[in-house]
Amino acid sequence: MLKYLTRRKSPEESAPVASVGEGRRVYAIGDIHGRLDLLDALLERIHADSVVRGEAESHLIFLGDLIDRGPDSAGVVRRARTLAAGGRAIRFLKGNHEEVFLDAARGDLQTLRFFTRIGGRETLLSYGLSADDFDRFDIEELGDWMLNHVPRADVDFLEDFEDMIEIGDYIFVHAGIRPKVPLTEQNPTDLRWIREEFLSWRQPYGGKIIVHGHTITQDVDEHSNRIGIDTGAFHSGRLTAIGLEGMERWYLSTAD
Repeated sequence: MLKYLTRRKSPEESAPVASVGEGRRVYAIGDIHGRLDLLDALLERIHADSVVRGEAESHLIFLGDLIDRGPDSAGVVRRARTLAAGGRAIRFLKGNHEEVFLDAARGDLQTLRFFTRIGGRETLLSYGLSADDFDRFDIEELGDWMLNHVPRADVDFLEDFEDMIEIGDYIFVHAGIRPKVPLTEQNPTDLRWIREEFLSWRQPYGGKIIVHGHTITQDVDEHSNRIGIDTGAFHSGRLTAIGLEGMERWYLSTAD
């Protein structure tokens, strides 16, 4: 059964009519955070939804933060790599959690300490580290374990994720953009980490609507200039996707 999410807002708050272009259908998936079970369920819902809607040039976008916090980050990365190798039009954005993971996986011990405080423990356990070893290892031993046990293919795959994707009247980023800065001059760090300055901005972005994750809300967070679809999958059991075709816009979700 398909799960549809709606977010009711006053007309002045709702995102205006925008288009991804004729004959094109885009699905963008919010922050997964190691919930392979929810990703598989949502991919099934997306497939069923797309079949019902008929033929179109189909695109799938992952908004970043595939990893950390949830129980199977390694499985999510494997699934993403399999999808990417399948020949479909699939693109991935780099989230702040991928950024931290990549630095830690290359041996940055200061970043590794931070990584373990933001859900990295669960990620390392999903790659085969035991809970006992995680608890007893010092930071140097933990860094050595990552260098020797996290597949380099996974690191390279995450490293190739994009910072920003533009399709029609929509801009897809992980966290948001810095207001008043041209899109061509955005700092990748802002695209992955920005929060309040972006969230509180109510002015238009040159006719573009920003679709993002990063900031958790109970339901889809739709405004006149942005749409947030991070519904806290790792703890809520709700992973959300936005669907776009022509000037249509809809939401799909799964819940435990």
